[in-house]
Order: sequence, then C-alpha cells, then structure tokens
Amino acid sequence: MTGSFINILSAVFSSSIKPGLFEPGEPRFWDDPHISKGMLEAHLNRNSDAASRKIKIIDREVRHLLTVRVLKPGDRVLDLGCGPGLYATRLSENGIKVTGIDISERSIDYAIRYAKECGLDIDYRCMDFFDMSITNEFDAVLLIYGELCTFADSRRDVLLAKILRALKPGGLFVFDVSTRQLRMKEGLRNRWYVSNSGFWRPGRHMVLEQGFDYPEHDVWLDQYVVMTEDGKAAVYRNWFHDYSLASIRQVAVKAGFGIAHVWNDFTGKPYVEGGDWIAVVAKKKPD
Repeated sequence: MTGSFINILSAVFSSSIKPGLFEPGEPRFWDDPHISKGMLEAHLNRNSDAASRKIKIIDREVRHLLTVRVLKPGDRVLDLGCGPGLYATRLSENGIKVTGIDISERSIDYAIRYAKECGLDIDYRCMDFFDMSITNEFDAVLLIYGELCTFADSRRDVLLAKILRALKPGGLFVFDVSTRQLRMKEGLRNRWYVSNSGFWRPGRHMVLEQGFDYPEHDVWLDQYVVMTEDGKAAVYRNWFHDYSLASIRQVAVKAGFGIAHVWNDFTGKPYVEGGDWIAVVAKKKPD
C-alpha cells in the first residue's frame, strides 16, 4: 500500500507541471475497450453535447446544409470522425452517398449495425483518418464539432493536405472551429474526485482534472490524471487550438482552399465576431 501511495503522490505532483505544447498523453484512448463504451453512450445521449452535439442541433445543422445546397442529394460525402454515424445517417436519409471514418471500433460497429437496421447504404471504415489515401473522390468532406482544433499545427496541415487530395476539383470542406471566447467561458478545470466505476475506469479510481492555458498560442489543455488503487496512473490530454476568423482563413488559404461560406454555427446563425464557434465551408481551389 505504501508503494502505491507513493506512486499516486508522484503522479499528482508530476501532473502539476505544465506540459509542453501538444505533449501527448495516453495514445489512442478513444478506442480503449472501457473508455470507448462511455464515449459511445455519450454520443448517443440525445440531451448531452459531451461527445457530439445534441440531436436536435444536429438535425438543424443537416437541414441548413441541405437548404443552402452546400450538400446535395447525389453528392459523395466523406465524414471524418463520424463516431456512431449521427451525421452520416441523416445525410444518407437525404440521398447522399456517405463514407464514414472513425478510429473507434465500438462506434463503427454500432454505426454499421444501425445502418443495416435502417436499410441505409453507408460505407463505414474503422481507421485513423491520418492513414487515408484518397484522391479526387468526394464532393464534400465533413470534420464537425471542432475536431480540427485538437491537432498541433504540423498535424493539422498534414490532415488538410489529405482532405484537399480527397476532394474532387471544386469540392467543399465543411468544418467548424472553437474560438477563444468559448474557452474563456468554460474556464480552467481544477478538481479531483474518487469513483467506484466511471468513464475512465470500470473499478475504483481517482481522477485529477486540470486545465492549462497557453494564451500566446490560443491553445488550451484539459488534462485528466487517472489513478487506481494499485498505484497505476495514466495521463489523458485533450488539446484545443482555438481560432479567429482571420487565423482560420489564413490556415485554409495556405492549405489550398478558398472560403465559400462562414456562419457562427452550422444551424446558419449569421457570423458575428465574438461567437463561440466559427462554421466554415471552404472550397478546393483549382490546381
């Protein structure tokens, strides 16, 4: 017990040191057998936006994108980070041919089963979308709910190059990013708790939540140190790079896109500076 206690104290003290920018935590925790179960439950919770936006918001987003003809029946659409298929299902129901990619085997298995039950022809692939190699296949690529914000600049640029390559000439990249305003509203998380069973572990464990701000980079870190009674500790890190309209426009243009549409969110709320989100439709520039 003494050794375990010392290990826990060591984990607590070491976690209080501010990590280097985009220093990784536990790798690929999204497909962890236990954590992925909680993630799927969060995705499917109609009244929660912990993992995906609430269903009523997703419905409004899809309706708006169809109404303004960003997405059209007959289009081929690639949904990156598709999870259990919340967007893919709705797009397929509207005559769009969807391919969904996600790293979580549990989410993809659910999405495949649900599509089969509903008689929907959706191509789901369980893979890391950084491993995709697709050329000129899609009319649009979706990356929604701020996933672009989770990558360091170098990784982001690699992904943007892959997305550009996957699009047909004139194809659309549909994505959103969070702003500094949203991050300041949420504030730094600094607390600890003990759970007999929870999101991070099936058995008794302690969680230390911490927030770190990197204002000079518009970057924020939510860190979770999970410690079990046997003295084992794991550090999970969720990084967020926030953007302004000017900074995300610069990134998109550098990657080979032109900005076609901007809203405060994909329900179609007109863009006003100072909002929590920036929803963007970027168009692949001609070669």
